[in-house]
Amino acid sequence: MDPGVDGDDWVSTSMPYLAPRANGQGDAWSEQAAAQGRRGTQRIVHAGEVPASDEVAGLLGVPEGEAVVVRRRVIELDGEPCELTDTYYPAHIAGGTGLAGVAKIPGGAVTLLARLGHVGVRVREDVTAGLPNAAEQQALRIGPDAPVLRLTRLTLDAEDHPLQADLMTMPAHGQRLRYELRIG
Repeated sequence: MDPGVDGDDWVSTSMPYLAPRANGQGDAWSEQAAAQGRRGTQRIVHAGEVPASDEVAGLLGVPEGEAVVVRRRVIELDGEPCELTDTYYPAHIAGGTGLAGVAKIPGGAVTLLARLGHVGVRVREDVTAGLPNAAEQQALRIGPDAPVLRLTRLTLDAEDHPLQADLMTMPAHGQRLRYELRIG
């Protein structure tokens, strides 16, 4: 999900982030920001194996404490942090791949997953609202009373096996999330 900005007519949709990208295409966030005349970047602040928390274990269908791969990113718009995204993968899918490292992945993670034979066919997103914890306040440069949205996205393959779980936190102010669904 990409961040909205106060005063802009920014509408955030998930679709550009769910499909593999053609060779040579940049990442969806940078392209979407550029289409708005803005500069979208991301910093990977950590990548590698970590023990699955209770929440991540439940999403990925692994035992709590089992090793999973995480990519922790700070998403920026025009040089300012606007979203925190932690993306988790089962270790049997992402271990030893570019997903476990801090280098930029050409075309993005979804493209790499598809090249590895893991294609998402169903996505479940849950959005909640709350107040930021101390780490979120610092990373997003917001105060303790500034509400945040927390979006959890789970991507599943054709057999309903979890491929990826994204945990995103963004300031609520200025956000508009749009969901477009095909019926039938």
